[in-house]
Amino acid sequence: MSPTRSPWTEDYHGHTLELVTRSPPTLRPHQSSSVTCPPPTFSTSPRRYNNLASPKFRHSAAQASSGAEQSLEIPTTICPPAHAESIASPAARPMGSVAEDSAAAAAAVAAASVVFRSKLPDIEIPRHLSLQVYCFERLPSVCSRPCLIDGQTGAVHTYADVERLSRSAAAALRGLGVGKGDVVMNLLRNCPEFAFVFLGAARLGAATTTANPFYTPHEIHRQAAAAGAKVIVTEACAVEKVRGFAAERGVPVVAVDGAFEGCLELRALMDAAEPLDADEEVDPDDVVALPYSSGTTGMPKGVMLTHRSLVTSVAQQVDGENPNLYFSKDDVLLCVLPLFHIYSLNSVLLAGLRAGCAIVIMRKFEIGALVELVRAHGVTVAPFVPPIVMEIAKSPRVGAHDLASIRMVMSGAAPMGKDLQDAFMAKIPNAMLGQGYGMTEAGPVLAMCLAFAKEPFEVKSGSCGTVVRNAELKIVDPDTSASLGRNQPGEICIRGEQIMKGYLNDPEATKNTIDKDGWLHTGDIGYVDDDDEIFIVDRLKEIIKYKGFQVPPAELEALLITHPEIKDAAVVSMKDELAGEVPVAFIIRSEGSEISENEIKQFVAKEVVFYKRINRVFFTDSIPKNPSGKILRKDLRARLAVGIPISDNTQSES
Repeated sequence: MSPTRSPWTEDYHGHTLELVTRSPPTLRPHQSSSVTCPPPTFSTSPRRYNNLASPKFRHSAAQASSGAEQSLEIPTTICPPAHAESIASPAARPMGSVAEDSAAAAAAVAAASVVFRSKLPDIEIPRHLSLQVYCFERLPSVCSRPCLIDGQTGAVHTYADVERLSRSAAAALRGLGVGKGDVVMNLLRNCPEFAFVFLGAARLGAATTTANPFYTPHEIHRQAAAAGAKVIVTEACAVEKVRGFAAERGVPVVAVDGAFEGCLELRALMDAAEPLDADEEVDPDDVVALPYSSGTTGMPKGVMLTHRSLVTSVAQQVDGENPNLYFSKDDVLLCVLPLFHIYSLNSVLLAGLRAGCAIVIMRKFEIGALVELVRAHGVTVAPFVPPIVMEIAKSPRVGAHDLASIRMVMSGAAPMGKDLQDAFMAKIPNAMLGQGYGMTEAGPVLAMCLAFAKEPFEVKSGSCGTVVRNAELKIVDPDTSASLGRNQPGEICIRGEQIMKGYLNDPEATKNTIDKDGWLHTGDIGYVDDDDEIFIVDRLKEIIKYKGFQVPPAELEALLITHPEIKDAAVVSMKDELAGEVPVAFIIRSEGSEISENEIKQFVAKEVVFYKRINRVFFTDSIPKNPSGKILRKDLRARLAVGIPISDNTQSES
């Protein structure tokens, strides 16, 4: 990719954007007044750019190794924040006729990419630091302050505690054979141990693949096998689900909440091990997180997020003199969204650690418990998703003053309408409510509400914010890939150091998502208005969003056609007031079959997590497909929207 951010310089006034690389900074030992925290030592060779996300620099290896400044020229058109598009000037040439000049200008416009940037200035990003060192870089100033508060037990861990316990977790994992380049599966609900294990694995140069403990055994086994998990860290509710995989692969299972037959106990391992005294040497481009996402289509794939990706993403949000997401050391964050989801991991845990906030961890969402925790701890920042916003807005158990301490409500993972916003704000009148926009592959945050900035901007209802700092965004025609200007809906594309390295062991899917110029194609349709605010209007991608969770149709279709009484199947989304979208199935029965809707629902429910269950079944004698056999989901969704059956024999038993 060709990120235009510090330490590079930018020139918006000619044909090109010039990026200047410099030799890597001199690394210094990490210093702490309370604990010994030596950082990983990064290679000091010139920066390596992942070819999945970076442009090819046009200089020789000899030039690169010299440390001399090199430049890269990229034809582009920059849209300066809050200004009309500027068009690259034509090359110096003799003055021609007005018609010739107009034609040349039109050609320049057509050839140029219209690029949008943040209203906030770019910042210095400490890309040389590993993720865990970056998160604890300010440890001396916060070491005795509360860091993680267990909402279930009331236990309080200070920043010094969390730093030390992450080293103990690293030592425990190392004792199980985990080392650089290995993968640890973190199969946990929200709890302090989630953070200890994630940060501990990072210290070893290992990656963490996060997964929902309520997945079925089939779903867990598939992800653990695909990721190559060397250890599984889990809890009582999921221990039985992993036994088969663990026995088959010889993978140790570690439980965080007690001793179980055939499992190791995390606390015992941590107590027995000497805390890690030195982190493993890692490169900023080493993978540190491996969440699974279905991308724009297909089955779940491992998203390789590097130390550089996540450091950049968190910095884009909370660093700088006027951070886009203003957290102070006095803020108390509520962590109710699942940490196995990248939104919560990135924008709550990691951003909160970097900012020095106290983080109150809720194991699961329950409206009464949420109100009690907000009151007890004076929660000031609450990251939510629309289903939680709706529950608060409609619940008679939430009074006008119950959540009065909250000053900021961040909503992400799914769009939220104006009516819902208004009903919610009646319950929390003192809070600023804003939306963000992201996807796992983007690191994950693409855009954020500027009302959250330290020096806030006015924002519009329905907007998901403006593009984050140190990144570029453009809108393209999904059919022609031509760049579009303001107020023209098209596919949203993002470029920056925060985006993924690629999909694990899937170069084809990576190539289909990140183009040769480093632009990540989101599959979402939206536009940028005259004030640089982004609005989402549609989705190209097939993924169904149930309460913010991803439901890949291809996964359900692959499962459905394994049933002997199902000849063919197609799964699409259907609008739902509470969930946003629900999966529905179109089924062609096998000859002679009389399988019912309930039988199909039960068959699927046994194999998938609750949010992937089929909501409705429609029986039909044909499924629309293109000549290559691809299901025409847009046709099915369109027919659902207007109530037209797919064929004369279509029926639902609901």
